[in-house]
Amino acid sequence: MIQNTKEENIINILLVDDEKGYLNVLSNRLSKRGIKATKAFSGTEAIQILRKNDFDVVVLDLKMEDMNGIEVLKIMKKMAPELPVIFLTGHGSQEAAMEGISLGAFDYLTKPCELVELMDKIHKAHRHQQNSSKE
Repeated sequence: MIQNTKEENIINILLVDDEKGYLNVLSNRLSKRGIKATKAFSGTEAIQILRKNDFDVVVLDLKMEDMNGIEVLKIMKKMAPELPVIFLTGHGSQEAAMEGISLGAFDYLTKPCELVELMDKIHKAHRHQQNSSKE
C-alpha cells in the first residue's frame, strides 16, 4: 500500500487514541524502533488523515470520546479493506475487541501493553498486509 522509496523497512502506522499523553509517549517509543507513527487524537481525525495518506498498519483505541473504535474500524474497512487494524482496549473490553476482529480487525491488545508485544503485533500485521498485496 505505501511506497517507501528511501527506507524500505520503515513501517508507516497510524496511531489513534484520545489520550494525548499516552499517544505521544507511544509514538516516540515506536519511532526510536524504526516505526514512523502518525498520530490522530480522535476517530474523526483518523478518518481525515486516512483519506489523504497510506499506512501499513493502524493501531486504534477502542474507547474514544467522539467515535468508538468499532465505528472507526467500519469506516476504515470501507476506505481501505486490506489495511490491518490492531485494537488497543482497556481491561474488560475483550468482548468489544472480539467484535472488532469479527468486523475485520487484525488483532487486539489490552492496555497497558508491553511495547515488545505491540511491536510484535505491528510486524505481524505488516507482514500479513504485504503478503496479501502480493496475491
